[in-house]
Amino acid sequence: MNPASLFDLNGKVAIITGGAKGIGKGCSEMLAAHGASIVVADFNLEAAEATAEQIRKDGGQARAVACDVTKDEDLTGLVDATLAEFGQINILVNNVGGGGAGRESPATLTVEQFAHTFELNVFSNWRLAQLCAPHMENAGYGSIINMSSMSSINKSPAISAYASSKAAINHMTANLAFDYGPAGIRVNAVGPGAVRTDALASVLTPEIEATMLSHTPIKRLGEPEDIAGAVLYFAAPISKWVSGQVLFVNGGGVQTLD
Repeated sequence: MNPASLFDLNGKVAIITGGAKGIGKGCSEMLAAHGASIVVADFNLEAAEATAEQIRKDGGQARAVACDVTKDEDLTGLVDATLAEFGQINILVNNVGGGGAGRESPATLTVEQFAHTFELNVFSNWRLAQLCAPHMENAGYGSIINMSSMSSINKSPAISAYASSKAAINHMTANLAFDYGPAGIRVNAVGPGAVRTDALASVLTPEIEATMLSHTPIKRLGEPEDIAGAVLYFAAPISKWVSGQVLFVNGGGVQTLD
C-alpha cells in the first residue's frame, strides 16, 4: 500500500459551489493541494477569480465560473464549462447554501423565504448531482459531497427553514447513495459546527462564542480547513467504500446561537 495514494487527487476534476470564500475557499484550496483541478463556482465571479488565481500561483489548476445555483441555466452552464476546460468531472462539492439562521421567526418568515432556502440548499444540490453523475460514471470515478450542518440535528429557535433544509440534505444524501452507487459514485455529506466565516461573524458576539465553547470539548471554533479536511476524506480514494454518510465536524460538541 502506498499511503500517499490514498489522498491523491491528481487527474481528478472537482466542482466546488460557493467556492470563492469561507468553507468553499478552504475546500477549493485543500483539494487543489492534493492534485485536483478545481472549478471555483460562485455567485461572485470576482471573488471566484481571486481564489482560482491563488490556486494557480500555488502550482495548481483552477478556473472560475459565475454561477447562481438557483438558476438551472447556470447549473447546466457550469457543467458545460467544466467539461470544456478539463474534459471530465469526478468530484462535486455542493457547498453553497444560506438562510436566516437565528433570524427565521415564524411570525415574520414568509413562505417565499422558506421556499427559497430549500431552493438554494436542497434543490440545487439534487439538480447538480443529476447533471454531474453521468459524467462521473463515464470517468470511472465519482464522489458527491453535500454540505449539511449541525443545525440538521440540533433544535433551536428562529432557524426552522435553514435547519429543516439541512436535515433534508442528510436524508437526500443517504438515498442518493443508493441511486448512484451502482454507477460507482459515492454520495456523502459533511456537517460543520460553528466555523469562523464572514457569515458567522455577522451574528457572533463574545457572549455567544463563550456559550458555544462551554459545550465544545475542543475549546475553539472551527476554521474552514477543518471542514475542508473532511471534504478531502470523502473526495479521495481513502473513502472508496464509504457512501451515504454524514460526518459532523464540530470540535466534539454543540454550538448554537441561543
